[in-house]
Amino acid sequence: MGRNIDVPKAFSITDIGRKRKMNQDCVYTSEYPLGSLPNLFIVADGMGGHNAGDFASKTTVETMVRKIRESSQEKPVRALENAIEEANSMIRKKACERPELEGMGTTVVAAFCADGRLEAANVGDSRLYIVNETIRQITRDHSLVEEMVRMGGIPREQARNHPDKNIITRAVGAADTVEPDFFSEEIKKGDLVLLCSDGLTNMLEDEEIRQIISGGRDIAEMARELVKAANARGGRDNISVILIDP
Repeated sequence: MGRNIDVPKAFSITDIGRKRKMNQDCVYTSEYPLGSLPNLFIVADGMGGHNAGDFASKTTVETMVRKIRESSQEKPVRALENAIEEANSMIRKKACERPELEGMGTTVVAAFCADGRLEAANVGDSRLYIVNETIRQITRDHSLVEEMVRMGGIPREQARNHPDKNIITRAVGAADTVEPDFFSEEIKKGDLVLLCSDGLTNMLEDEEIRQIISGGRDIAEMARELVKAANARGGRDNISVILIDP
């Protein structure tokens, strides 16, 4: 049977990197419908001592997928929002039940695409880009350094190597309520969509990411090359990449 022209192609990869003892990132891809969503792609980057970050990212992804699958909400964006809220409640509940999970949280960036549009949501500093001849960050980092840039406190060039770069201002599980940002973008022929954790973006400049993507034969090769390049640069964190050809 031929591939349905409307079904996006996706490839995901997650890597422990060179410095960490465990991978606290979690990725999920479904190119086919899930509840009211036509497809779904998620990257979550957990934080917390011992295995708490690992638990937070996995639990968030699993909870979101289950909630969307079971939801009767017909508006896809609302279904996605409900799923993030449910994940936040679940993380808070588990952290109360188990002292070793106290203080855990996770970033999340999630997206789906249909009818020439991309819908995305994020909490934290995992990112979504649209890549073609240019590279454009669609999501906005919820981080202390990004706030400083927005307020004019520091220039963007300085933000990249700022000592407080890893302090995020919003996370799933950090408070009783969660506030995701939502983005809606038109996608054109030739656009590729990239979701990634900061293990990629802290190692590579946006333009380097674009060059690696434009040099690849297919999305699987592009994604593997991105991970390889981040590791070659030091691989200070776990690296997760989802590339989508809508």
